[in-house]
Amino acid sequence: MSLWFSASAVAPELAAAWGLTPGEVGLLTSAVQVGFVVGALLSAALTLSDAVPPRYLFAASAVAGAGATAALAASVDTLVPAVALRFLTGVALAGVYPPGMKIAAGWFTEARGLAIGTVVGALTVGSALPHLLRALGGVGRPRLVLFGASGLAVLAAGLILLVRPGPHQAPAAPFDPAAVRRVVSDRATTLANLGYFGHMWELYAVWTWLPAYLVATRAVDGASGLASLLTFGTIAVGGVGAVAAGRYADRLGRTRVTSAAMVVSGSASVLAGAFFGLPLVALLPFLLVWGVTIVADSAQFSAAVTELADPAYVGTALTLQTAVGFLLTTVSIQLVPVLQGAVGWQWAFAPLVVGPVLGTLAMQRLRRRPEAARLAGGRG
Repeated sequence: MSLWFSASAVAPELAAAWGLTPGEVGLLTSAVQVGFVVGALLSAALTLSDAVPPRYLFAASAVAGAGATAALAASVDTLVPAVALRFLTGVALAGVYPPGMKIAAGWFTEARGLAIGTVVGALTVGSALPHLLRALGGVGRPRLVLFGASGLAVLAAGLILLVRPGPHQAPAAPFDPAAVRRVVSDRATTLANLGYFGHMWELYAVWTWLPAYLVATRAVDGASGLASLLTFGTIAVGGVGAVAAGRYADRLGRTRVTSAAMVVSGSASVLAGAFFGLPLVALLPFLLVWGVTIVADSAQFSAAVTELADPAYVGTALTLQTAVGFLLTTVSIQLVPVLQGAVGWQWAFAPLVVGPVLGTLAMQRLRRRPEAARLAGGRG
């Protein structure tokens, strides 16, 4: 997942070299989101996540994404081909994220929330790694960051081939175009998906534009690499939140934990305006709380789908969930710079609170349904 924000991490260098506007910079991430959606929808329609052994799909997709990112580093110096390659990277990552969750689900039943939370925690740290690469010598050297992310993705492809299928992983299922219709028509699964969609409306918009927000606060110097280091820390600490949320969701219930996380992270999107301009010593604890909670709930929506959907087509259900969720992120990512132009960085994140509010309402609705007895061993 280091491929995801590889171009976004070096956006200051690319913007200066290519003369990009803030909206064009946003396209470097939005193109990945759109590519992911297209890849995920194709995968769901063809039931690839269930018809192809997930570790092979994961490995091939990681190598393909690494190739697209390496090509960007080696031979691109304008926006249009960069956006095209970022789109292809997103298509490839659709074969990494959902199959990775399916692999984890195949090894666990009782502690499935913790297992998938750990995977999403690792994906969160991986998504943050390009910012760390930039902070540790990549300022002014975008090719180093891009090639570094590509190398990490190739390493991941090799590692995943060492993972055997778990005892609870369903065997490869035949192609069934009606599987998508069954997933969409299931009321409980739809509510879990609505919770996920509300969460995603906030998540990637914040992750994409956090470096710009930090520089605008004047608490850090964008040229020093400190903004990249703080962005890495804020995103990566979410890995701890994802693991902790998985542990508590297995004990307390998925609907409770996801609702609590969305209440806190949604509040932080509004409070970002109140912390704007404060000294770094005051800003750091706020970033820590925001980083932990904004992604803590992510895996639990996926875990809920693995418990609610037809076991033979869990991969398809997860792929469909992530496809629609990431489609929403393309809107919120492009919305933030528009809001920034209107109200400044201080309040640009505030409208993102709508997502967590609606997501919380959906999860509370799911909690009251009889199907909630299938979540987290009957804990809802």
